Order: sequence, then C-alpha cells, then structure tokens
Amino acid sequence: MDETKRAALLDDLAADAGRRRDDFLTDAGRQFGRFLNANRSRLKDLGGLVLIDDEPDYLFVSEEGKFRSRTRFQGDDGQWVSETEEIEDVAELVEIFNPADLYAAFVDAAAAEAAGHEAATPEAVEADESDEQAAEEDVAEEDLDAPVLEEEWTTPVPAPATKEEAARQLYDLALTFQERSQWREAQLLDDFGVASELLAAMVGDAQIVDDEDERIWFRANGVFEGEVVPEEDEEGQPVWQSLTTPDDFVQFYDPTDLFGDLADAIAEQHPHVAPELEGEGQDSDDRR
Repeated sequence: MDETKRAALLDDLAADAGRRRDDFLTDAGRQFGRFLNANRSRLKDLGGLVLIDDEPDYLFVSEEGKFRSRTRFQGDDGQWVSETEEIEDVAELVEIFNPADLYAAFVDAAAAEAAGHEAATPEAVEADESDEQAAEEDVAEEDLDAPVLEEEWTTPVPAPATKEEAARQLYDLALTFQERSQWREAQLLDDFGVASELLAAMVGDAQIVDDEDERIWFRANGVFEGEVVPEEDEEGQPVWQSLTTPDDFVQFYDPTDLFGDLADAIAEQHPHVAPELEGEGQDSDDRR
C-alpha cells in the first residue's frame, strides 16, 4: 500500500472515529439528562448528593441537578492548587467524566446514604423525625426560596510539624474558602438572572456604571455584562478585561453592590419606582 492511500485511510478512520465520538457523547448526554430529569424530585428531597469525595477529586450534584467539581493538585512550585468548576451542561459533564462512572457514583452515594439510615436505631430515627418536624416549624416563616448550598467541604487537616507548614496550610485553607465564597456569590447572580429574566426583557438594557476604568450593564436577558481595567500595559495604557459570567464578576465586585447599583440605575431611568430618591445621586467605587 502506497503512502498516499495509507494517509487517506488514516484520515477517513480518524474522521469517522471523531463523528462516532461526538454521537456517543450526544447520546450519553441525552440519556444522562433523562436520568436526572426522572430523579429531579428525589434530588430535591435529598437536598443534593455528594457523588465523589476521594482526595483530590470531589463532585457534588445539587437539588437542581447542577454539578460542582473540585480537584487539588501540586503545581511545579510544590504548592497545592485547588481548581473548582460548576458544570451545568450535561454534554460537558459526560466529556469530563465517563458516563458509566457517573452512574456508578450515584449507585455508591445512594447506597452509602441508605446504609447510614438503615444503621440507625428506632430511637434515633424517632429523634431524627422529631428534629425534622421542629426544623420545619422553625423555617415555616423563613424565605423558602433561599438557595440550598452544597455540603460543606470539610476535610480533616493533619497537624503541622512546624510553624512554616502551619502557615502554608492556613494559606491554602484561606484560598479554598475564598473559592467557596465566590462560588456562592456567583450562584446568587445566577439566581437573580433567572428571577429577573422576564422583567429585564420588558425594561430593556440598563447601564449601571460608566467610569474611566469600569463599565457595567444589566442586559435585557437578565445578565450582567461589563469590563474593567485591572492593570495597565507597559506604556501606561489601560488593558480592558471583559466580564461576561457571574464567576468573572465576583472576582471584582460584591453582588450586594451590583444589586444596589442596578436599583439606583432603574430608579434614575424610571423615577416613578422610587420618587423619594428623585434628584439624589450616588458616586461610589464598588470595586473590590
């Protein structure tokens, strides 16, 4: 077989394999999506489920069927790096994790949860039911739409041998909790986008900040967009960075400030919504 024909055969083989891989992932994503939809009420009742908690990997599925992954690895400099990611697209999930492993993770997690409940004594079960009833009464008057956060990431930290090691572990722990805080803030922006989508479509785009180093809009689709200047180039010229996702925004802004600025912008454009504020102004830098 000459080299030209061999190369053509290899190209055809690679192309066909690529198409079949795409088809497989598409089918697997659809099947896994049907599995999630069929069990959405169960996930909601459970409040989510930790699927993988084997250092350094972690995977959690929320009651809404959203996935949160985390992995820690040691970089070239010897320092531990923690990477977290929220995965909402099932197609992306089945690319990262083998679909068979995902189903197995559900089997193992559900079995572990069930074994824990079966091991409880009748007295403990009765006490738990009493506690649950009391808890339901306590939250009856609270905001039932408040988001349920993922389970706490609490991994026992071995006692350090030296002060320097303690400082390193404290540094890593601080960064881990910073990531958790930013994820929760990003989730808050996501929730606001869903809740405001219909209203935003009727009101239209609104620019809420327009300064020399930052610009922020709230779009008609319920999404914050913006750009900031975190640094300048060697010639002192501003280097603009686009902000298009909640994760981008929480690197620079507190959601509380964004919501407040949006309210001010709406009141300025539509004075009838807050007549007592008409004529008042506010000029502040909300950047972190």
